[in-house]
Amino acid sequence: MKKDEPPLDFPDTLEGFEYAFNEKGQLRHIKTGEPFVFNYREDLHRWNQKRYEALGEEGYGVIVLNPNENYIEVEKPKIHVQSSSDSSDEPAEKRERKDKVSKETKKRRDFYEKYRNPQREKEMMQLYIRENGSPEEHAIYVWDHFIAQSAAENVFFVAHSYGGLAFVELMIQREADVKSKVTAVALTDSVHNVWHQEAGKTIREWMRENCCNWVSSSEPLDTSVESMLPDCPRVSAGTDRHELTSWKSFPSIFKFFTEASEAKTSSLKPALTRRSHRIKHEEL
Repeated sequence: MKKDEPPLDFPDTLEGFEYAFNEKGQLRHIKTGEPFVFNYREDLHRWNQKRYEALGEEGYGVIVLNPNENYIEVEKPKIHVQSSSDSSDEPAEKRERKDKVSKETKKRRDFYEKYRNPQREKEMMQLYIRENGSPEEHAIYVWDHFIAQSAAENVFFVAHSYGGLAFVELMIQREADVKSKVTAVALTDSVHNVWHQEAGKTIREWMRENCCNWVSSSEPLDTSVESMLPDCPRVSAGTDRHELTSWKSFPSIFKFFTEASEAKTSSLKPALTRRSHRIKHEEL
């Protein structure tokens, strides 16, 4: 530590630095509303750098799943079949003439295929990625090889659209492990269905207490939205555009995560006090 340099003792939360993300996803000072200032202390570059690194740490490690990439396309190998009429004792002139005719025929056929289907110039085949041949397989693979092996004590999921279905399948396959490690799940316009996926009673109960689905709706953000399924609370994402539901609901999602984390620390269930409505259900 340099002379007159303050101790390298920094807060361990974003709020401790007096910063927060606004509704546009921009990092701003809580009191002044100004963007982050790197040179917080003049002529103390090392201290400013350490402060910057400490703020960037926010206590989160992020894993981005890619459940839609399940295969790669490669060109089909060409199989050459030798004509049965070909004979070593056939005159060279005759063989050359036959080869020429064959090449011309292939050329005309290829031209016709290209004219008939210009988008398909090559025969392609799909090679599925091992143990990741579907979104559901991918979610389980990432859980087994990365999330389950991590030292993280509080795991949070943001699952958009089909990702919600993949998460429910993960719960069905790894119920005990997921319950022991996952603190809360934010679904955004999820297409999961607990009945079609045959999620058991204990999974449905866990989802009601630990999940929330921000769905596409023209209602203001966090407005309660009725649901026919007894799975988890549904609230408006503040937009009726499916592809924007995650981005528009991020402020509420992180509040939801914070509440769930605090409740877990105090050994209480998430109260979801920001929402005036909880799903009423009957076990069938």
